[in-house]
Amino acid sequence: MTDAERTELEAAAFRRLLDHLRDHPEVQNIALMELAGFCRNCLSRWYQEAALERGLEMTKDEARLAVYGMPYAVWKERHQTEATPDQQAAFAARQRHD
Repeated sequence: MTDAERTELEAAAFRRLLDHLRDHPEVQNIALMELAGFCRNCLSRWYQEAALERGLEMTKDEARLAVYGMPYAVWKERHQTEATPDQQAAFAARQRHD
């Protein structure tokens, strides 16, 4: 496999991940953080960092738009629920171990 082919496959997998997350907005970011150690905001930060490393200007809001498929404030209003005390505790515990 060439580097170009690997990059194409990785890009296709990333797009599919974004589509999957967009199709499942009921999966809350805090649940993703608890279970996988990353969330949509992490993906958007990594996306922005990759752009900046390549000399491309990208704001936090632009990166979040690329990941969420809509402005972050709109996604939060439509889909984000309040984290439960158990979720908050699990998140805090994970942060201590990471």
